[in-house]
Amino acid sequence: MTTVLEPGAPTPARGLLGGGNRAVTIGIVTLVTLLAFEAMAVSTVMPAVARGLDGLSLYAWGFSATLITSLLSTVVAGGWVDRSGPARPFLVGIAAFVVGLAIAGTAPTMWVFVAGRAVQGLGTGIPMVALYVLIARAYPEELRSRVFAALSAAWVLPSLVGPAIGGAVADHVGWRWVFLALVPLVVPPTLMLIPVLRGLPAPTEDVTAPLRSRLVAAVAITAGAAILLYGLDGAGWTIVPLAAAGIAGLGFGLPRLLPAGALRMRRGLPSVILARGLLAGAFFGADVYIPLTLTSLHDFTPTMAGVVLTVGGLGWSAASQIQGRSERSREFFVLLGAVLVTAGIVSVTVALQVSGWAAVPAWMIGGAGMGFANGSLSVLTLDRSAESEQGHNSSALQISDTLGASLVVGVAGALVTGFGEDRLGTGLAVAGTLFAAIAVLGVIAALRLEAVK
Repeated sequence: MTTVLEPGAPTPARGLLGGGNRAVTIGIVTLVTLLAFEAMAVSTVMPAVARGLDGLSLYAWGFSATLITSLLSTVVAGGWVDRSGPARPFLVGIAAFVVGLAIAGTAPTMWVFVAGRAVQGLGTGIPMVALYVLIARAYPEELRSRVFAALSAAWVLPSLVGPAIGGAVADHVGWRWVFLALVPLVVPPTLMLIPVLRGLPAPTEDVTAPLRSRLVAAVAITAGAAILLYGLDGAGWTIVPLAAAGIAGLGFGLPRLLPAGALRMRRGLPSVILARGLLAGAFFGADVYIPLTLTSLHDFTPTMAGVVLTVGGLGWSAASQIQGRSERSREFFVLLGAVLVTAGIVSVTVALQVSGWAAVPAWMIGGAGMGFANGSLSVLTLDRSAESEQGHNSSALQISDTLGASLVVGVAGALVTGFGEDRLGTGLAVAGTLFAAIAVLGVIAALRLEAVK
């Protein structure tokens, strides 16, 4: 029987694979590896999906739909996990993710594909919050940074083979199998984690966060983001009222779900949460449009475009290992990462105007920045959260992450579509400038991680 450790309890063996840690570590890392493969492969094959389903105008929605719906499920997960523990939410989320894969993989039109990606989003937010809480409750504090380093290391194999395999599948078998082949592979690690999840102690503190108000706020954010991006994709007089309605929804919901002062870059946990969203938006915005730039402007095949994303993922994994084993402060690595993300985005935007292969070293810099910053922000969030707030604050971290990425990807899509296919290069360069500006804001937030004493 798997032994689950109370927070702060001594471990039988001081290592991620020692004693009672073995099953939970293997299960988590395996599952995250599969999710990472899907993320890396989808970024590579999306140009083929959009062209195959005659849906280039919905290119950004192939990503934004997943991210937006994951906001709602992330909020639901935060309160649900705090009240009942992570076991049941985790299993429900995984089931929804598998259904989404099946819909996307069999989609006859681009709109159905987007719907499948939306269902995937519902199934990704809940398991990620549950896994964060599982890490907080199953590992002692001194092992948490190593756990997050291991999760980043789980991106190594997908970074090495995910984009290339995804591109090769799109080239030779068909993009649909990038989704369908993952369905049976998710089952074994899920079964491995069930005993660990059931063995976790029940929550010992009353959770007072009102679920109904959080759900209302989550619906407002989800609807606001969707309406805003839909409005930006439109034309004529409808853009203004739709954009205004979307911004109003975000303005209503965000202050109710993020730590107080997050939108004002208040020092401490609010800036930790905000920095995660800014850096995710900047990095993944660029990451999504790199394959489109390479295949459209530089005649790369999906397999060749995957090489660039592979290098970025390797930079992420290597940097994460360094920060996970270093004695330096988490704040140092977040600031270092934010600076490197900014440098990487500027470099890759310039490089793509000259040569596709010049983007390879540039994107390694950006990936390394995320490797330094991402895990450190996760550790800071858990370290500054009481046990009864771990689900809530992990949820806020995921909300910031997914909302930042979905809004930036969607706004960039509207920019690129506005310039049209005849001026695609110009549109992508303008989008790159947007990504760089957001990364600079991430640097500013990284300077404000220390709480006021």
